[in-house]
Amino acid sequence: MELNDTILVTGSAGLVGSNLVAYLREKGFKNVAAPNRDDCDLTDRKTTAAYFAKVKPSCVFHTAGFVRGIMGNMRHQAEAWLNNTLINTHVIESCQNAGIKKIVAMGTVAMYPDPLPNNPLREEDLWQGLPHFSEYGYAMAKRGMLAQLEAFRESYGTPFALVLSTNLFGPHDRFNTETGHVIPSLVKKFYDAKQTGAKITVWGDGSAQRDFLYVKDAVRALHAIMEKAEGPVNMATGVTRRIRDVVDILAAHTGLQDRVVWDSTRPNGQIFRAYDISKLSQTDFTCGIPLEEALAKTYDWYAQNTATARH
Repeated sequence: MELNDTILVTGSAGLVGSNLVAYLREKGFKNVAAPNRDDCDLTDRKTTAAYFAKVKPSCVFHTAGFVRGIMGNMRHQAEAWLNNTLINTHVIESCQNAGIKKIVAMGTVAMYPDPLPNNPLREEDLWQGLPHFSEYGYAMAKRGMLAQLEAFRESYGTPFALVLSTNLFGPHDRFNTETGHVIPSLVKKFYDAKQTGAKITVWGDGSAQRDFLYVKDAVRALHAIMEKAEGPVNMATGVTRRIRDVVDILAAHTGLQDRVVWDSTRPNGQIFRAYDISKLSQTDFTCGIPLEEALAKTYDWYAQNTATARH
């Protein structure tokens, strides 16, 4: 990307999009287009085509999507499939019509098969089975996006990378204890307990291990992927941490160590899930912010912005 290029970021109000727009502007990119839904309804083909024709982007970061966390996705399978399929179809078609240099599209590690064919998972494992039933609609829409990108590259030469993103967190996340992802859900639980004096109940025993990537590192990774990677790319730290580690860090940061209650009657989820980051490492990207610091920054951001944060 050149500093004078027009860079389009879809989903600019979301966790990744909002942080990516800020990052690009800080790096000196002068023409960053950041439409919200009022500017361009990506589920509408004509509206999307008209917006791309007006903006004429050179490069596109496609971070927009319809996602509600694991419980929300499980309860709204058809809605997740339909909305994501419409959004992705219209954006990719409009990218081709605009003659872009490249699109980097946000996928998800939920696209991987369950049970896992390998651990850590490699990009070539993607089609070795079906995704987990809980996120089937969402994950299959994202797989469909990869199929469309590959078809457009074959037919039109459209350059792309598709990011298989691990668990992201940070400022501008959706903080919801019912439908949110694990870290923003825990952040909200700790914040609420701080205000009310209540206990913090956490499912399982905390032994499950996940790869957590802070959004400020994720946006640097997306820039590196735009410049140096092609096709599907795992975007993760390459290091797993226990859910218990996350809880302990938040408890220490808030001073609520004596308020945590582990509900061992509830499931832990998949015990261990990791990702091979060889392709990402070839871009020279490395994480810069330790989990302890990133969790503290996320909690503090939410505490300062709870009235306006997404829930």
